[in-house]
Amino acid sequence: MPLMTDIAEAANVSLATVDRVLNRRKGVKARTVERVLKAALELGYVSEAEHAQLIHPRPPNVAFLLPMGGNPYLRLLGDKVRAVAQSKSSDEAQVRCYFIESFDAGALAAAIRHHAGWADGIAFMAIDHPLVREAVEDVSAAGRRIVTIVSDLQHSLRDAYVGLDNQAAGRTAGYLLGRFCRTREGSVALVAGSRNYRAHAEREMGFLDLLEEMHPGLRVVGMREGHDDREENYRHALSLLEQDADLVGIYNVGGSSDGIGRALREHSRSGEVVFIGHGLTADTRRLLIEGTMDTVINSDPDVLLASTLRVFGSLQRDHAFNPSALPPVKMDVFFRENIPSVLSVAGGTATSRRGRRSP
Repeated sequence: MPLMTDIAEAANVSLATVDRVLNRRKGVKARTVERVLKAALELGYVSEAEHAQLIHPRPPNVAFLLPMGGNPYLRLLGDKVRAVAQSKSSDEAQVRCYFIESFDAGALAAAIRHHAGWADGIAFMAIDHPLVREAVEDVSAAGRRIVTIVSDLQHSLRDAYVGLDNQAAGRTAGYLLGRFCRTREGSVALVAGSRNYRAHAEREMGFLDLLEEMHPGLRVVGMREGHDDREENYRHALSLLEQDADLVGIYNVGGSSDGIGRALREHSRSGEVVFIGHGLTADTRRLLIEGTMDTVINSDPDVLLASTLRVFGSLQRDHAFNPSALPPVKMDVFFRENIPSVLSVAGGTATSRRGRRSP
């Protein structure tokens, strides 16, 4: 029987290189892989079937970096990623999920650099900050693939963006809020997680543009940042309801809508103040059914995850793949009357410590 040393000699490479090729580890040039496998086949170390399997690129290692915290949609997305990570199919991407301190550009940049050691590709909800852009440029230069999800980066070397057209989502929210209002005049409020997320800034821009074009009588009373925290959102909503007697609408650009819903119920304004938000989860589903929320704009987390993994696979296999031609993820708009009858909600805990791998 031939030995690995025989393959190394025939292919004129080191024994370590042969080991990496036969175990489909990264770090070996495609031309070298072909030479090693050709020698292994000719020496009878591998069969034709084994050669055919080994010659194809190894499925990529993909790290998902998600913000930790109370945003129910991101917890649901994290649960979906963990479910994929627990599947052990050798023919699919090997996935790991990590939770990073929310709204912390330094923590996200450090995580991108750290996990590039294992990952061939990194997917993350981007904070549009110089530290993050610099980390993306550095790991991209080292050959890692970068895909932003939900929120994109401006002027970066990321390979692709997977998510909604957020400006269109904001315009949709503005259109619906203006149509649902029972009056042509009044004040309207916006609550966001943080403008550091480009998605939130783009939604705000689209919303404001639409109101200016179609509903000039609706006066925007400013943007409050609630950091996707239900208690912060609750306090912001209370303040708005107490200070603006003519408040007719609230658009939650981010997550944790249940805090705003709680304030509306306590002030007996449910169904009176038009309330539009994002992410169909257990809390927004309940708010829709009871009539506190009017509309939820959603991107299916299963579709988002599957699309992201397909992009990584295409980036690895298909040199002609053009990620800039990717269409936005389909936008779903839900009302009380068209909520899906079955919804997979986030379960268990999604409160992993900073940088710690999820179970």
